[in-house]
Parts: sequence; structure tokens; C-alpha cells
Amino acid sequence: MSMDLTSYLAQRAQLIAEDTSLRVDLKKLASLTPTESAAESIVRKIRNAEAEKIWSHKNEDLEHPFPGMAFLTAKTTIESTRLFKIVKDMPKGALLHAHLEATVDARVLLELAIMYENICVRTSGRVTAENIGSILPDFYVMPKGVEYDTSPSITSEGYNPDSHVSTAKARNDWPEALGGPEGFDTWVIRGLTINPQEAYGTHNTAIKIWDKFITCFSVSRGILGYEPVYRRFLRHLFESCVEDGISYAEIRMNFTIKTIMVREDGVTPVDHEGFFMVFQEVLAGYLEELAQAGQSDLFLGAKLIYTIVRVISKEDLEWYLDDCLSLKQKFPAILAGFDIVGPEDTCKPLIDYLEPLIAFRRKCEQMGFDFPFLFHAGETLGDGNSVDQNLYDAILLGTKRIGHAFSIIKHPVLMKICRERNICCEVCPISNEILRLTSSIPAHPFPAMLNHGVPIALGSDDPGIFGNLGLSYDFFQVLVSSEISGLITLGVLARQSLEHALLDDVSRKRALQAWDQRWERFVEQIVAADNTTA
Repeated sequence: MSMDLTSYLAQRAQLIAEDTSLRVDLKKLASLTPTESAAESIVRKIRNAEAEKIWSHKNEDLEHPFPGMAFLTAKTTIESTRLFKIVKDMPKGALLHAHLEATVDARVLLELAIMYENICVRTSGRVTAENIGSILPDFYVMPKGVEYDTSPSITSEGYNPDSHVSTAKARNDWPEALGGPEGFDTWVIRGLTINPQEAYGTHNTAIKIWDKFITCFSVSRGILGYEPVYRRFLRHLFESCVEDGISYAEIRMNFTIKTIMVREDGVTPVDHEGFFMVFQEVLAGYLEELAQAGQSDLFLGAKLIYTIVRVISKEDLEWYLDDCLSLKQKFPAILAGFDIVGPEDTCKPLIDYLEPLIAFRRKCEQMGFDFPFLFHAGETLGDGNSVDQNLYDAILLGTKRIGHAFSIIKHPVLMKICRERNICCEVCPISNEILRLTSSIPAHPFPAMLNHGVPIALGSDDPGIFGNLGLSYDFFQVLVSSEISGLITLGVLARQSLEHALLDDVSRKRALQAWDQRWERFVEQIVAADNTTA
């Protein structure tokens, strides 16, 4: 069949249009305001310039740079770009996928551990230059009013293994041979985070990096087990959301442990209900401060997602589901939904829990209660194994959103179902890259999911461990890894996150109106700044 160049190009344009017809940003791109159109062009121009100037040439910091490369290696360079500064200022909408214990900068946790004299640290043996790389700090909250700085420190020759020493004393006594107090800080931060050498070298498989990942929670848990710390921690979380342009959050909290923390005396236990009360009080106090400052639209609130780890028995799950339902009745405005978390590749699949989950769903229906599942599923490289098949069970069990859904790209019918039923996938690009599901963001299935019309909300997952605090870094990596997605795509994803948040109609309308106003100011600022520097 012969054709001339004009007809060929017309058919080519038609084919591309058909291929991208399911994208969620298509409708918005067809109805841009002049300011939005100008901002989109400016951002694309900056992206192209930085792709050539920054990401195409070897430099002193990066041996082989490219857009969307390994985050932990590229973070400093990312922060230096003009494009990141623009993304940082963007209104992000809702944070729908993050785990509470890992949502705040690790250095804040360290400062809190040092602040309270009854937060102690112990180790299995004396810390030396020979074992410092393999021994982890074990923090623990001790009864208040007792001296914990009289016994030998954890680096002293006379240290008694597993004995508790005040964190402040351990830091002050840290020998100069190990870096002095700053060396102590480095040691603790290394235990609370994943560094480039671990992610891309010593633990460069999905199983190995998860082993390291889990130890980060074991280190932080001892610090967070104290109510005064958790109150300050929550305040930092809410403030950091505002700083990054996040106006609402639904945060997953692990309730597998039945005693979450202890009161200020260091002794009195706080159960699940007590934790919800603390969360509610801190949130209410922060929202009141914003209201008094005339800044209510900066942060509209937060909710908790009740999670348990997928290692428990079916019988134990029944107790947790009853506990969750009881808490929902007591805190209807705070508890958003239920999830089962943990490394899917090594823990129990959803199918192992079908009986209690189906019974719970039936019970909620009988009570006239709409209590959503928000299941993690498909966070795996598996193809057709039980982990990959968690996606089937999550959808059949009626999940409102899917955490990660990394392997859904292998399932065209499931993507179609998500599109038709408006099931949002909480995609966490940087987390997936660091936890070795993909080597870089250009290799991530996100663009394919977007082209299939799958509803998506970007999440940061565990930013305190990965260093991708807020949502700016994930938005940035998505933006620089694509030629088709632009600023408008990010805006559509941000607004869409509020549409998939578990809000009542009145709150959702308010959230969307506030976001629309911030977005309008944001694109105006981009255009104004470009005119100033032109």
C-alpha cells in the first residue's frame, strides 16, 4: 500500500493519539488556561535544558548521570536543579501512601532520643572500630526519674552488654577515635536509614534490601515508644506536609504491637485507643493553630490507616479486625481504613486470610458500615506467583485503593478493572527503586500504568528511611523520566489524589477548591519568575 508523506504523518499522529487516549491528563491538556499553557512550556524547556546540562555529562558527583537515575546517588544533584525548586513549590494534594514510623527525617528522631534523659540505648557488646559497622543501637524507654548516666557507656571497656545507658551520655562519651559525638550521630542515622552503598551494593536484591529495611524500623521503634516523643514526631510530620505542599494525609500505622508506647512516666502503657487519642489531640492542636493564623487551607487534616503485618495467624487477624472496627466506631473521623503490610515476597499472601476478611466485610455490611480495605498488593517482581496474585484478591475483596501495585502492568484485565471501577493505585517510585524492584525510574511501570488509564496517586512510602521526605522527590523523578508527562500531568495526579482520599463530600469539595486556588497561584508564579529571568 502506497502513501505520501502527508497521509503517513496523519496516520502516525492518529496512532499516537489512540495510544495515549486513556491517559488521565488528556482532558486537562485540552482545556488549559493561557497561564497553564505557558507554565507547561516553561517547565518542559527547563527540563530539556537540565537534561542536557546536568544529566548528560559526567561530573564530580555522578559518574554516569541520567534523568530518573538511582535516587540515593542523585539526591544532592536533584536538589540543586531549578526544576526541583519548581516541583517543591507545587501543591501536591494528598499523601495517601506512607508509613507513620518512617515519615519524619531520621535526624529529628535522633534529636528526640537525645532530648529525653530516660530514652536509653544498649548494644549486644561494646562498640568498637571493628564492629561499629555491624552492631545496631537498641533504644528503649526507661522509667522517668532514675539516673541512667552513671554506668560505663556503650563504647567503654567496662560496658556490660545489653545494659541501658542514657542516649545523651552515650553520645557525649563517644570516643574521638570513632568520630566523637558526630560519629555517634552517624552511627545512629546509619541504623535508621538506607544508604547508597547498601541499596546499590551490599544489599542489591529485593530480599537483601528488605532485611536492611526492616532493621530501620527496629531501631526507630525504641525511640517512638514514648508518648512525648510521638507527640513531637506527629507535629513534625504535619509541619513537613505543609512545607512540601501536601494538604491532606492518610498515614498507615502498624498496630500489630498492642502496646504502642508508654506515657511520660516511662511506665504506663498506651494501647491502640490511647494512641488514637494522642493522634487526634496533636492534629486538632495543629489545625487550630493554622486556623488562628488564617492558614486553614494549607492543611486540611490527616487520618490513620490501621495496618497489621502479614505474619499473624488467621485467628489473630480476627482480634485485630474487631479492634479496628471498635476504633472506627470511636474515632470515625480519624480512622480511614484497614491494610495488611510487610514484605510480600517473604510473608503470607492475602489468600491465607480470606475467611476472616470476608467475615469482616459481611459484618460491616450487616452493621451498615462502609469500612474500606486499602490493601498492599503486587509489590513484587513475581509473575503469577502467590505474591503477584495478591492483586486478584485485593480487587475481589473490594479494596478502594491498592498499595504499590507494581506488578499490575502484567495484568491487562486488572488494569481495566482499576480504570472502570476507579480503584486508585498508590505508586511509590523511589521506594520501588531503592527496594530493588527497578533499577531506575525510567524502567518503572508507572508510565505504562498511566497510559492504560489506571488511576494513580504518588506516595513516598517510608521517606524517613529513604530520604524522599514529602512528595517532591517522587514527583520530580516522575517528571524527569518522561517526555510525554509534564507539569500538567503532575497537577492532574496531585488533584486526583484528593479525589481518591477517604473524605466526605463536604471535605472533599473544600480540599479541591483550596487546591485549585493554590494551583492557579503556582502556575502564575512560574510564568512570572520566567519573565523576570528572561
